[in-house]
Amino acid sequence: MKKKNCTTIGGQAVIEGVMMRSSRSMATAVRDENGNILLETERFKRPNSKVGKIPIVRGVVSFFSSMITGVKILSRSAEVFGEGEPTKFEKWCAKTLKINVLSVVSFFSVVLGLALAIALFIFAPQGLRILVLGENPNVWARNFLEGGFKLIIFILYILLSSLIKDVRRTFMYHGAEHKTISCFESGLALTPENAKKCSRVHNRCGTTFIFFVMFISIIVFALFESLLGANGVNLNGFVRLLCKIALLPLVAGLSYELLKGLAKTDCWVFYPIKAPGLLLQRLTTREPDLDMIEVAISAFNQVMLMDSDESIAPQKFDIPFRAYKITAEVREKLLNAGIDESAEAEWIVSLCSGLSRSEAKGNAVIDGKSLERIRIITDERITGRPLWYCIGDTEFYGFKIKVDERVLIPRPETELLVENTLKVINGGSEVLDLCTGSGAIAIAINKKSGAKTTAVDISEDALTLAKENAEINGADVEFIKSDLFGALDGRKFDVIVSNPPYIKSDDIKTLQREVKDFEPLIALDGGVDGLDFYRIIAKNAPQYLKIGGTLLLECGVDEAEKIKGLLSAFSSVEIIKDYENIDRIVKAVL
Repeated sequence: MKKKNCTTIGGQAVIEGVMMRSSRSMATAVRDENGNILLETERFKRPNSKVGKIPIVRGVVSFFSSMITGVKILSRSAEVFGEGEPTKFEKWCAKTLKINVLSVVSFFSVVLGLALAIALFIFAPQGLRILVLGENPNVWARNFLEGGFKLIIFILYILLSSLIKDVRRTFMYHGAEHKTISCFESGLALTPENAKKCSRVHNRCGTTFIFFVMFISIIVFALFESLLGANGVNLNGFVRLLCKIALLPLVAGLSYELLKGLAKTDCWVFYPIKAPGLLLQRLTTREPDLDMIEVAISAFNQVMLMDSDESIAPQKFDIPFRAYKITAEVREKLLNAGIDESAEAEWIVSLCSGLSRSEAKGNAVIDGKSLERIRIITDERITGRPLWYCIGDTEFYGFKIKVDERVLIPRPETELLVENTLKVINGGSEVLDLCTGSGAIAIAINKKSGAKTTAVDISEDALTLAKENAEINGADVEFIKSDLFGALDGRKFDVIVSNPPYIKSDDIKTLQREVKDFEPLIALDGGVDGLDFYRIIAKNAPQYLKIGGTLLLECGVDEAEKIKGLLSAFSSVEIIKDYENIDRIVKAVL
């Protein structure tokens, strides 16, 4: 088809999308996992008009600019689909060096890309030529043979790359890019159906540019060597390789001018020059589906729109909130606030989003509502407020327990107290939980055993919350406001269980900020030696236990033996260690 519209807009296939750009703006369209087309746009500064008019020089500038932009756009399109959890090195760079690793990777990708190109298309062909031809004195023979090897390597590289599924899809988007531009230039309405009918090869394609680079390099290198040879200078080995690298900008500039010039005409006279590049495009493009073409059209239309209306502001991808990125964000905020609890970031993301902790480190998408809650909880947590107060509840022995500043947060080691209590009771037992706090112990015992359970606490606020927890979990627990045994009127129980305050008064100021500044002092302070409550319980428990009844007490580090000494009225006393081999529970039988 003959051109009816002219445009300088060109493009590039990216991961599940297409980038289109003019001299003034750029738009990248990507289809996300949900089928939505996401757009990211950018405006360019006015180019230096003098540089833009200098032949060859403008080609060199365009070549390197396109490489850098291309790598960045590929990286941005990859972000739409997530990249997995950041490595330790990425985290260290972001935190210590304040470096955006993506920018560094983009830079090194360009450097490595050039290094690979030099290795594959300069070093390797020269080495193969030496194996086949040796150091033949004819510079034209040498360079044309090397050019042939370059073409073979390039074709093999494309064919091997196309074996990868993602690369094949990128080739399809490459075809969609060409069809979209061809459709516009043909004067057809820009629809996927019309574009589908158009050619997937195009005169201004980068594949053709690469062929021109390979072809022109033969001429330039041969002329350069001939010129030096005429002056008695012969290049061999490594020096010849360095000269080829030094001449690359000139080759790129000349190739750019040739590509640009030939793109302006459809005259059949120039077809033999265009043909090899167009044939190679059959390898680097594939027939796209209509959805792919729709993405390319979105990018093209956005560039046209931005070029026609400079009031349109650039926009960024509405990238899905990936769990691993949000977890990293939360972790960084916690660390900056002096909270070095790496697992807490995963807990916050997990509990606020409904994901598992392992999923909090992956690519799962977090919705906006969950993200808002995550950030609210994080902002609360960095004030020092305990995590479970911020969340509002915690899990204890498989039950959800509401917690706030009215009660102590149930600890995992207290589950061992429940476990050992359940071993000595049955459905007909009567159980008393002293200093119940949140009601966690009483609720777990009642729900797991069906025992008649009574729970007491001196704090009206704690009892209010404990009653809420019992209702939430469907537990049948009698709650009584009482200073230990004070309001029990001589009642008798089969089992008495308690996790009383046991921190020494002077040690409270040494506790973590989360504990000493937020958890209720009344639930922590056990007196000068931490044993005040144990003395009262040891003295009075025998009056409230049935014959053969059992008393189970949780205690702090190095307190078990002292508590055992207070229980002389009991027939047997046993100390039970926790999972860290610390004396944690004192069990006494009347």
